[in-house]
Amino acid sequence: MSPRIVGDLAHNRDTLDEERCLLIIDSRTLERECLATTLTRNGLGMEAFAVGSIAEWKRRKDNTQRVSAILLNIAGRKANDGALSDEIAAISAEFAPAPVVILADGDDLSQTLKVLEYGARGFIPTSVGIEVCVEAIALAIAGGTFILASNSFSAPVPMDRNPKARELARMFTLRQAEVVQALRKGKANKIIAYELNLRESTVKVHIRNIMKKLKATNRTEVAYKLNDIFQSDSRWNIPAE
Repeated sequence: MSPRIVGDLAHNRDTLDEERCLLIIDSRTLERECLATTLTRNGLGMEAFAVGSIAEWKRRKDNTQRVSAILLNIAGRKANDGALSDEIAAISAEFAPAPVVILADGDDLSQTLKVLEYGARGFIPTSVGIEVCVEAIALAIAGGTFILASNSFSAPVPMDRNPKARELARMFTLRQAEVVQALRKGKANKIIAYELNLRESTVKVHIRNIMKKLKATNRTEVAYKLNDIFQSDSRWNIPAE
């Protein structure tokens, strides 16, 4: 059985909330133990327990501690893996109301949306830094729902109550989301720059980054892919001006 993992905390144990803990679930022993140690050494503010499954946690759990959040590392698994939806649902039910946050390789849009549908409260790609990961976990514990898109965000971007804004925040930075809205309305770069108080060259940079995220080669393909994503649900349709 794996040892309890909280890192080398002798130097900062007084700063930890010993009544709460983060539960890390990862089938890979070395990865989960390294992650637990790194998080606790970089401002997590509570102990981190690393286990391979819910069953292992039940065998080892300390009943005096409350699980504040669960970080489920799915690594390279895909959201269309039938077992994944059941796993997220089971973890959510077992530890409710503690939020489940997914850690995964890559930041494919369809995958990030799927894990939220399954009941997760956040998505973190493995390409972000440890400080961003700690901040994202704190946001989930505070009640937020978010998606981090690779290195596009310097901090977690929460989703508000507006469905269109939530969807955009899942994919783009806030400024890119504004440009996306304008592109979907067919506005020219000069108009976008004027309305958003940007230089036209800056608008072009945003459009290039949007194209890269959507794997589009031109503005027409950007508009097509955006409409394909948003018009699949009438809540996200943008009325004509």
